Amino acid sequence: MYGKGDGLSERKKKILRAIIDAHIDRGEPVGSKYLTQNNDIAFSSATIRNEMAELEELGYLEQPHTSAGRIPSELGYRFYVDSLMERYRLTRDELDQLDALKSSKEAELDRIIEQAGRLFSSITNYTAITVKPRPVQVVITNFNTVFVDSHSFVLVMVSNTGVANTKLIKTSVEINVNVTDRLSQLLNTHVAGIKIDELSYSSILEIQKCMFGYEAIVEPIIKCIYDTVKEIDRGDVKVEQVNRLLEFPEYSNRSELRSLIGMLEQKEDIIDLISNSQKDIINILIGKENSVDIMSNSTIIFKTITANDKVVGAIGVIGPRRMDYSKVVTTLDLLSENIRGMFDINQNSLPDGKNGGENG
Repeated sequence: MYGKGDGLSERKKKILRAIIDAHIDRGEPVGSKYLTQNNDIAFSSATIRNEMAELEELGYLEQPHTSAGRIPSELGYRFYVDSLMERYRLTRDELDQLDALKSSKEAELDRIIEQAGRLFSSITNYTAITVKPRPVQVVITNFNTVFVDSHSFVLVMVSNTGVANTKLIKTSVEINVNVTDRLSQLLNTHVAGIKIDELSYSSILEIQKCMFGYEAIVEPIIKCIYDTVKEIDRGDVKVEQVNRLLEFPEYSNRSELRSLIGMLEQKEDIIDLISNSQKDIINILIGKENSVDIMSNSTIIFKTITANDKVVGAIGVIGPRRMDYSKVVTTLDLLSENIRGMFDINQNSLPDGKNGGENG
């Protein structure tokens, strides 16, 4: 899928790794002269130039038109991540920060993951994203009504996520408790357990027929149910330290940067990307490997977090393709294990059918 990197000679691999490490560190094209100063590269300048030219021909390096040096291509980064990257050794301070997360008194799922996102951004110096993923499929499993007065009542909707949503409904017609009770019975008969997009028009007509004299409240109620399901189904994204993107010259194009920030704020593309990802592994999407066009010059690294066989969220970072992959992957690996451990300790923080929503 990504080329024939396994056929590269050990010399080419060593030179490619040195170029990528130097480019990640310096952010500039890397030339043969710079590599001859690397004590691990015991090759002549002419040999290095020949190898760099061949690596460029094979698609692992690119040569910007303004410089004689090379930078990694997407293929080069991918081979580096898959085959060349060495595990980053966290500092004592970074390890202490990760360990401190375990002692957090936060018990709520969203807050634990948000706190982890802030820590991830702090350690790696990249923009962090935390995601509450979409449930597998939201349906309302039970309806109830609470009469308030002659022109209002509360509609209670319990979904298969276990979460109860309430909406205050105001009516133009005068109602009583018998009307609201009848409405809840009809909703439980004709709507409960059915995907909202599959609710038939005939079912709505039957509810209106049975609500004789109060038909006018049925259509607004159906719209309210639809909006509630979509709201639960949307998931959520939190972005930490988006201003860190400004620190990288790769985002000097303000128009592209605004588009990227706008995409993060709109959230839908990120939720789709992560919801459709592989679970329980670190996902690394480099440049055009992203399905979102505006991220073609960026890398996103993330992992879904599971506990008790439930997906409870996701955490990751976004930044330029020239990312410190080793540090990010090592930190994310330890961070996700710490979060999982916190949920193992705090069983009550996990969603279940009674006190929380099951995310998938």
